[in-house]
Amino acid sequence: MARTISDMSTVALAVTDGMLHFELSVAYEVFDAAPVGVAVPWYDVAVCGSDAVRVGRFRLEPDHDLDRLRHAGTVIVPAWADVDEDPPADLVEAVRAAHEAGARVASLCTGAFVLAAAGLLEGKRATTHWAHTEALAARYPRAMVDPDVLYVDNGSVLTSAGKAAALDLCLHLVRLDHGSAVANAVARRLVVPPHRAGGQAQFVAAPVPTRDNHPLAALFPWVIERLGRPLTVEDLARQARMSSRNLTRHFHAATGTTPLRWLLTQRVRRAQELLETTTDSVDAVAAATGMGTATTLRRHFNRTVGVPPDTYRRTFRSRSRPGPVQPAEE
Repeated sequence: MARTISDMSTVALAVTDGMLHFELSVAYEVFDAAPVGVAVPWYDVAVCGSDAVRVGRFRLEPDHDLDRLRHAGTVIVPAWADVDEDPPADLVEAVRAAHEAGARVASLCTGAFVLAAAGLLEGKRATTHWAHTEALAARYPRAMVDPDVLYVDNGSVLTSAGKAAALDLCLHLVRLDHGSAVANAVARRLVVPPHRAGGQAQFVAAPVPTRDNHPLAALFPWVIERLGRPLTVEDLARQARMSSRNLTRHFHAATGTTPLRWLLTQRVRRAQELLETTTDSVDAVAAATGMGTATTLRRHFNRTVGVPPDTYRRTFRSRSRPGPVQPAEE
């Protein structure tokens, strides 16, 4: 039987040894108390676990056992520290039983591994911290893992990317239950944006392979120093003293992608750095990264990072000198 909004008032935080405290704290902060001036029935938060647990470096005494999950409207599974190990069987079974009883189940960061072990991600889009998306997809191939989003909402099953994306998902749940005005009030209390544009691709570094004995070891820094120039596959092959076909083969082995796609990634990454650290115009950034025009930069940047260059700059710009303090919203 589908649950009504009144049933959603109980939010159960499922805890066990090995949970990470940041995501647990985020969920508790969002759901434990209504923001001042919000006159809607708020959530009843229950911390549920089999016994006293170690969360990060803290010892936590749950208020209820895991059986309470079946009586909650929403179950939150915080981040799971050791993704190389199977999560506890009693936690997995309790999460599965809660979903079968009609609970809305949401994972934060690597809590997705618990949902996957419970079979809740089979045939569904899901995400987790970008550093663990490949592991989640390999271990649970029937889950459709999306590494580029901040969170995924499948209705009764929701997953978030890493760390701060846990807050994005929690605010999303408040928005679903009480509307945008209430979610915005929670965001103002926490001094965070009520909704962030883009996905976690904007937070993923694009490292260059560094093995000294790799056939392309000398080529990578050569390319990085010349990102402002027009470069072709033939240019790279000539510098590496090999055929274009061999270059492509070595590139795929080293980076998992083609020379041109890797080159584009490096150009976008350089654009990110310039947008963060300079006041150069988008046209100047386009020229400095070999994109040619602002239109080309915007197209590739938006496609790769998930947000336009101007939005990215507003989010990540590092001031070189103190600027005016922006007052918090009231």
